[in-house]
Amino acid sequence: MVFSSHLFIFYFLPVALLLYYAMPQRGRNLLLTLVSYVFYGWANPLFSVLMFASTMIDFVCGLFIANQLTRRAWKEPVPLLPQGAVRTRAQRVALIVTISSNLSLLGFFKYFNFGAESWTALMTALGQPGLGFDLAFKITLPLGISFYTFQSMSYAIDVYRGEARAIRNFVDFACFVAMFPQLVAGPIIRFADVAAQLQQRTHSFSHFARGVTFFSVGLAKKILLANPCGKVADTVFDAASATFLDSWYGVTAYAFQIYFDFSAYSDMAIGLGLMMGFVFAKNFDSPYHAQSITEFWRRWHISLSTWLRDYLYLPLGGNRLGARRTYLNLGVVMLLGGLWHGASWNFAIWGAMHGGLLAYERACGKRPLYSALPKPFRVGLTFVIVLFTWVFFRARDLPSAAAYCATMLGFGAHDVQALLLSGIIAKPYYLGTVALCALVVWTCPQTWDWSRRLSAGKAAIALALFLAAVTVLTTQAYNPFIYFLF
Repeated sequence: MVFSSHLFIFYFLPVALLLYYAMPQRGRNLLLTLVSYVFYGWANPLFSVLMFASTMIDFVCGLFIANQLTRRAWKEPVPLLPQGAVRTRAQRVALIVTISSNLSLLGFFKYFNFGAESWTALMTALGQPGLGFDLAFKITLPLGISFYTFQSMSYAIDVYRGEARAIRNFVDFACFVAMFPQLVAGPIIRFADVAAQLQQRTHSFSHFARGVTFFSVGLAKKILLANPCGKVADTVFDAASATFLDSWYGVTAYAFQIYFDFSAYSDMAIGLGLMMGFVFAKNFDSPYHAQSITEFWRRWHISLSTWLRDYLYLPLGGNRLGARRTYLNLGVVMLLGGLWHGASWNFAIWGAMHGGLLAYERACGKRPLYSALPKPFRVGLTFVIVLFTWVFFRARDLPSAAAYCATMLGFGAHDVQALLLSGIIAKPYYLGTVALCALVVWTCPQTWDWSRRLSAGKAAIALALFLAAVTVLTTQAYNPFIYFLF
């Protein structure tokens, strides 16, 4: 089930909200948990079983780490473990269990097919095809497993570090993991950020109104902007060949698609959370305004970039072990961040490219090579660099990505079919949408800032956007959420 569907907007969401507000305060977390499991298991109920198992493991490990599995401990408030203190062997084992179980689930379901195919390709190249895997069936990737495993795992790590108190109420913890607004595509919520809200949160008209505004703007970004750009991008990337201009047109359309698609989901997730009293952190901060790749990653998918920083980059040593180790850490983190997005060599290369660029800018004092240029040029050049990296993110395989980049550089060859492609994607509707995307990206405020203070005028704009999006939704057959695949 996706947010941008009639099923969710007109059936699931109204019923969920009615049940939620009809439930007494003490039962709302349970209701929200049950509703979220229905939401998650709508396509495949077995996915819910997997998430429940992951949740149970992390819940028990968190109690074990906090020494809360004794009758005496339950008579006292849950303590915050002292930071920097030496942990017992049992606590270390519990942490290893929670990390290994989550990474094992993620590794098996997300990377087994990729590993088997890569091994088979290697054996075939070495002339030993009989040593490869003959996969009659492939592992199905559960939706959102990359998000909820990271979110659940970070809870036990924070308890171990002494940055969060363990929680004794399993329903509250299950609610934290399974909340349907951010379950399948983020943002990645830290337990410490919502722990107090799980116990007590504010339900007010102003929160609900801002939530509706967030959801309406996000839905409009998804339906009116991301989907048309996606049609252009798919047409160009799936074509046998493209002209020089069309290749730039296609990757620009994809850059807008992935931004408006994912930021739209984040807007809707934040909005749904506000409707139920939860305040989630901002996940995007105008990333295409960035003047360097370093700044880009401070603005893009903030919940993931900060997760990678706090749970991978800093434990590896961060920038505390010298320049060379810092560059290596940046490369490793971004390489793994690329593979987190998908089991493909293209994603690994995409991550490695960003890691190399971050390391280079770090060596230059976190400044790009073009730092002396005026701001518009710094923004433009950063966007161009990001466009080249998006090619590897979007292309179906490495040869396709290389060929596409060659076309963007003017070295690609095209045939008569490329001219037909130009006629398809040069329609006024598509050109106008991409131009509108550029206008919104570089001139309009973020939803987070725009909705901070609502007025009658802003409410009217949000309503108009919602009605326009719902109207167009009835005519669109193309309606994917990109990050559902990750």
